[in-house]
Amino acid sequence: MEIHESAEDYLEAILMIREKKGYVRSIDVANHMHVSKPSVSNATKKLRENGFITFNEDGMILLTDSGLEIAANIYKRHKVLTGIFKHLGVPEEIAAEDACKVEHDLSAETFDAICNFIESKNITFE
Repeated sequence: MEIHESAEDYLEAILMIREKKGYVRSIDVANHMHVSKPSVSNATKKLRENGFITFNEDGMILLTDSGLEIAANIYKRHKVLTGIFKHLGVPEEIAAEDACKVEHDLSAETFDAICNFIESKNITFE
């Protein structure tokens, strides 16, 4: 199943918020992504229909196994690319913004090559 960039962004945001707060509400996603609550409602409806998220009895957003797999993959790409850009001297905020632009379009082969290169050079990021 092909997943669109915006869905990947929402899944990544849900994972990031969960790691930070331990729970995820729709308003948290709206604030994190700087979008309206209705936008989050529309997106979460589609994510739920496609089996990427569920809601618990308290209305908290939960990632399904397939949603977590996609979110973790995108988040890993984001962290690695941000680290590379910062290592090259790009300011953190710009590095993170640019990583967001690149993380969705980079092929698996290129990303794997980048990770292998980093590992072979013993480069570590914070």
